Amino acid sequence: QVQLVESGGGLVQAGGSLRLSCAASGMTFSNNAMSWFRQTPGKQREFVARISSGGVTSYADSVKGRFTISRNNAKNTVYLQMNSLKAEDTAVFYCNARNIWSSSESWGQGTQVTVSS
Repeated sequence: QVQLVESGGGLVQAGGSLRLSCAASGMTFSNNAMSWFRQTPGKQREFVARISSGGVTSYADSVKGRFTISRNNAKNTVYLQMNSLKAEDTAVFYCNARNIWSSSESWGQGTQVTVSS
């Protein structure tokens, strides 16, 4: 079965950087568009960044210029490099995989990112 495991979250000061990783297994990684979402208590999960199976990227306006999504198909891993972090970036970050053929989706368990001001 598909498994997505996020790592790299933690506590960082405002202005700092973190790199999140999401390791995928149980699927053909290159057949999936990969995304990052985030969620804070009491709010809906929101889109952060996406990278297509072909490497095309898109970002939420709130993170453009600060976050970079990338993927390594040989390692079945997607990354989210987060720079110039702000207190409002504090959230649980989730990895999402969406198969380009079946549109089936899978989610990771999430990793907490806390930015202190």
